[in-house]
Amino acid sequence: MSTLPIAAVVFDMDGVLTDTETIWDEVRRGLAEQDGVAWPEGATQAMMGMSTPEWSAYLTTTVGVRGDPGERTLEAMAARYRKHLPILPGAVEAVQRLAARWPLALASSSARRLIDTSLETLGITDLFQVSVSTEEVARGKPAPDGFLRACELLGVEPARAVALEDSSNGLRSASAAGMRVIAVPHKAFPPADDALALADVVVGSLDEVTVDLVAGLGSSDVSRPPR
Repeated sequence: MSTLPIAAVVFDMDGVLTDTETIWDEVRRGLAEQDGVAWPEGATQAMMGMSTPEWSAYLTTTVGVRGDPGERTLEAMAARYRKHLPILPGAVEAVQRLAARWPLALASSSARRLIDTSLETLGITDLFQVSVSTEEVARGKPAPDGFLRACELLGVEPARAVALEDSSNGLRSASAAGMRVIAVPHKAFPPADDALALADVVVGSLDEVTVDLVAGLGSSDVSRPPR
């Protein structure tokens, strides 16, 4: 079996490090309620991973939110973050142990202001050599743009990088970029079966994401565990 050693790790943020997927949903549903429009079935999952312009347009055209839904959402999210930023168990520790072995990047669908606030709050800004916001690439997830840009900035081939993702669109994005993929499914918003099947490894929590696990993905022939 030929080997391709892992050279970098790229984290998603919302739903992997910070437990904010529920907050995004609450804020967006709140805007719809304020404007007196019904929340369409599947809207929550559809917007996961979209870039800011993409989900803002979706809120306008599909949901029917008025005004500038992008700015309204980001203002509300920033206010919620200032009150309390929920962190997923083992998030800081996972970043610390992987940063001791590999260069790290962040490829997030969040706006730059929310990324910077989150990393500063977690105290892990300096552990990431690179961070890429949805605002800084042409297309959001499931397109691979964010992950590809993160790898480019790190100077690492995508095939030698591992992505940690939770959502359907995030898993599709990392797979489309040609990366090794670790799925950390969010219990409230589990990914679709076809997206989960794209992962090389599925874990129950970040505590399972060890240096040995990541290093073990450094081959061209990784057997995926049964699910």
